[in-house]
Amino acid sequence: MAGAVWTRQSSRVIRSLQKAPRRKSHTVLKSQYDVLVIGGGHNGLVAAAYLQKGGLQTAVLERRHVLGGAAVTEELFPGFHFSRCSYLLSLFRPHIYEDLELKKHGLKIYRRNPHAFSPILEVGVGGAPPRSLTLGSDLAMNQKEIGKFSQKDAMAYGEFTAYLDKLSSAAEPLLDAPPVDIIGLTSGSLRTRIAAARTLMPLVKCGLKLGKNCPDFYEIVTAPIMKILNQWFESEPLKATLATDAVIGAMTSPYNPGSGYVLLHHVMGELEKEKGSWGYVEGGMGGVSKAIASSARSHGASIFTEKDVQEILVGSDGVAKGVVLKDGTEIHSKLVLSNATPYITFKKLTPQASLSPEFIKAINQFDYTSPVTKINVAVDKLPNFLAAPTPDGKPGPHHQCSIHLNCESVELLETAYKESINGKYSTRPMLEMTIPSVLDPTIAPSGAHVVSFFTQFTPYYLEGKEWTNQDREAYADLVFDWVEQYAPGFKSSVVGRDILTPPDLERIFGLTGGNIFHGSMSLDQLYLARPLPCLSNYRTPIKGLYLCGSGCHPGGGVMGSPGWNAALTVMADLKRS
Repeated sequence: MAGAVWTRQSSRVIRSLQKAPRRKSHTVLKSQYDVLVIGGGHNGLVAAAYLQKGGLQTAVLERRHVLGGAAVTEELFPGFHFSRCSYLLSLFRPHIYEDLELKKHGLKIYRRNPHAFSPILEVGVGGAPPRSLTLGSDLAMNQKEIGKFSQKDAMAYGEFTAYLDKLSSAAEPLLDAPPVDIIGLTSGSLRTRIAAARTLMPLVKCGLKLGKNCPDFYEIVTAPIMKILNQWFESEPLKATLATDAVIGAMTSPYNPGSGYVLLHHVMGELEKEKGSWGYVEGGMGGVSKAIASSARSHGASIFTEKDVQEILVGSDGVAKGVVLKDGTEIHSKLVLSNATPYITFKKLTPQASLSPEFIKAINQFDYTSPVTKINVAVDKLPNFLAAPTPDGKPGPHHQCSIHLNCESVELLETAYKESINGKYSTRPMLEMTIPSVLDPTIAPSGAHVVSFFTQFTPYYLEGKEWTNQDREAYADLVFDWVEQYAPGFKSSVVGRDILTPPDLERIFGLTGGNIFHGSMSLDQLYLARPLPCLSNYRTPIKGLYLCGSGCHPGGGVMGSPGWNAALTVMADLKRS
């Protein structure tokens, strides 16, 4: 099995998962289950699927009317179906894709090539359109595009992508396994220490694959991305385009330490065995959640929407016993897994008397700062970019890309960041624009399109005050004014818009602070320290309560891994008990 890289013990666990008999999925909520999963996001659904396959009667409780958490599709305007929060697929672990037979359960992916388009806001020369940079999987095409700005950079680009591939490939064993069990290695019986020693294997595999590249890996994980990019390149459009992946979703600057890891995190992905590939899901990102849920149900898992959990039940013995819903219904279980953020899990759902003051203090210090405002837009015609005009209204290759606006130079990204940390939204925000309906005709009426803007940088509070509807509209107007400069006529094509600031992302999707990763992907909140040094193995201070969301290792974006790793941990604990 491709993903069973944890230990021999995990391989035995997986074999037991595959042998478990299938049960019938129940449509009526019962009062007793083996496992309850709080939250029907993709990681919660993955955990439920594996635990149900392992023979544990499992139920998922989702508070909203629709499954998927952040990976959800919603019809916001008649005929227009939006990936309302999460909007691209890549970092979905291939072994989970295969294990859960997601293609069989309806998951269809439209791979994008090319994948990045950065138009330049300038006047064309000699009647030619303004310049732009388009990048995809074809190295010769990439070199030709980069050569418009620097022949030196064009020649270096192939070596740079090979360098990133080497580092990201070496890190993959760390994604598919819980972090090293430090407590087990340093305490307990000899048997416990031997078992814990096996958790070193992914780290050993990573080191062996890196070999002499270990110093390079250490540098990119710890350094500002600009230190890395300046070693390789000289042209601003190329450096800025690459730097966007080092700050996307993160309240950080390309000049801040740790931004190099964010870039590496985003190049680890693959789709259907194609490395570095990103794509759109047919029907929107809810299609991912729908396929996982279908797989889980096929094994007998019960999945419910509009079941809002009020509290996790903890017995006098300090053991999780189930949950209480907001309508007062008690549901009992032997185990509880939370797909909510660590903050919601421990500050909102867990009885505070069950946790030590020191633990609560540590949870309060976990960083959820988010720079993101997501804007979903319905348009009646395709945007027409000055840098790549398509006057016939038909999509060009660049329309399927992540379209980077206001990304001509790294200094623009830096200025936008600095404005936000001073409590203001950026006056020239970094914009990542996608138009999934170019490849997926199922999500918009004929001739019309859905457009997604992932925008940065916007603070949680505007100069210390909460966002008002007037603030939201003013910011969206600013974004559209910038888009208009790159694609005249865009504003007149808009027939509806949905504006989600950090507080809106928190309120609607349960993303504390509006952070799409369930917590910042900073160096102090990764691997052994995610979300806390004492919580990196998915277990919690409450016996029988586990974390399975993106607030755990390996973090947000690596779709399925936290749920997979949590399920492995639960099954291993059950085998030992």
